[in-house]
Amino acid sequence: AAAIVAGCAAGSPRGCRGLAMAKSKFEYVRDFEADDTVLPNCWIVVRLDGRNFHRFSEQHEFKKPNDDRALQLMTKCAQTVMQELEDIAIAYGQSDEYSFVFKKKSRWFKRRASKFMTHVVSQFSSSYVFYWKDYFKDQQLLYPPGFDGRIVLYPSNQNLKDYLSWRQADCHINNLYNTAFWMLVQRGGLTPVQAQERLRGTLAGDKNEILFSEFNINYNNEPLMYRKGTVLIWQKVNEVITKKIKLPKEEEEKEVEVTRTKTKVVPLHCDIIGDQFWEEYPEILDEDS
Repeated sequence: AAAIVAGCAAGSPRGCRGLAMAKSKFEYVRDFEADDTVLPNCWIVVRLDGRNFHRFSEQHEFKKPNDDRALQLMTKCAQTVMQELEDIAIAYGQSDEYSFVFKKKSRWFKRRASKFMTHVVSQFSSSYVFYWKDYFKDQQLLYPPGFDGRIVLYPSNQNLKDYLSWRQADCHINNLYNTAFWMLVQRGGLTPVQAQERLRGTLAGDKNEILFSEFNINYNNEPLMYRKGTVLIWQKVNEVITKKIKLPKEEEEKEVEVTRTKTKVVPLHCDIIGDQFWEEYPEILDEDS
């Protein structure tokens, strides 16, 4: 606005037109914008899910039941989101979903729900395309992936911990089923329909027994990334870098190693349902952090 006013003062007709437009009779349409400010003093969770990722994974030949490339790409995208939007206290991901938890006292974009959701989804989606080639070196991206998002508010720390526990429990249930299902198909010779029928009504113990007795797989020895998902937190990390410096009384520069502390987004594969994780990282729930 200041630039436009300056343009008018300098006798610029173009600047004057801009100023007139800013205060035009059409401005009333802004009144149709709904107020989507979320409640104060609540944890803001943005959960992002892949759209029609069953088809996407098939067409891009993801390995079953888990593809390390796909999981690591999802985590890279989530790290990028956290580095861009520093009000995120913790994130949790599994399969084709990620949950981002914004601090209770965040005033980012005046706590407008649409801003939280669109920024997270757009940053994540563009990162997925941008970093694809780093993880799928031999697989061309055939078409742009889609992601949708939703926002849920949690007023208490316990509500938030229960939410994250729910997502991790979901990770375990889905991965145990998928591991048993694909072993029956890939190594057991069953069709997908037969494998689905074989697992119908089975409990966790039944699936563990199928894996162990028929395929010699101890599910508890499967990688934690598959069984527990991925937790992203902020941590101070020491980095060793090489710098060129010129020492007193010496003509040439000399390379020296320098250690510096940097706060980075670090992935963990661990249990977050019990108390140990929260006791080890109390700063996550600290409202003043």
